[in-house]
Amino acid sequence: MHRPIMTTRRFAELDLALCQRANRACAWRIVRRFFRAISRLGDGKFWYVLMLVLPVVHGHAGLVVSLQMAIAGVLGVAVYKLVKHLTHRPRPYVSDASIMLGAAPLDQYSFPSGHTLHAVSFTLLVCAAFPAWAWLLVPFAALVAMSRVVLGLHYPTDVLLGAAIGTGLATLVPYLPLPA
Repeated sequence: MHRPIMTTRRFAELDLALCQRANRACAWRIVRRFFRAISRLGDGKFWYVLMLVLPVVHGHAGLVVSLQMAIAGVLGVAVYKLVKHLTHRPRPYVSDASIMLGAAPLDQYSFPSGHTLHAVSFTLLVCAAFPAWAWLLVPFAALVAMSRVVLGLHYPTDVLLGAAIGTGLATLVPYLPLPA
């Protein structure tokens, strides 16, 4: 039996419906505050502290991973700003009145999620070198990604593309030469 291919319109409708469903949780103040706090930590604060802690805990190997995180961070900003500039996808709360804005956006456009891109790339880089950190970083990265949709700042596809780019960066960066 032949299954019809999902159309672009149907895919966009599904993306919006998933966003609306996740965003309903934002109506609860405790949920909104929790995900707002996670999102703020994902702005960079958590990752900057981790970059400082890794060399203290792991010595030279930790310094190498911190430098890789810094390189992935710079490349990630360049990539997501370029994609956002090319696509100009409005944020969900702008496009649909049913989406509640749960936190202030850092920029105008939605696609892709820079928070998710960085959370995934940093988590993969650290966990590849120091698997013992996975218990903390994997759930945190997942919560950062979830926060972006729950807070009405991104569609699920923004988060998925952010995760894909982050994975690509985490795969590429270890092969780049580090500054001397």
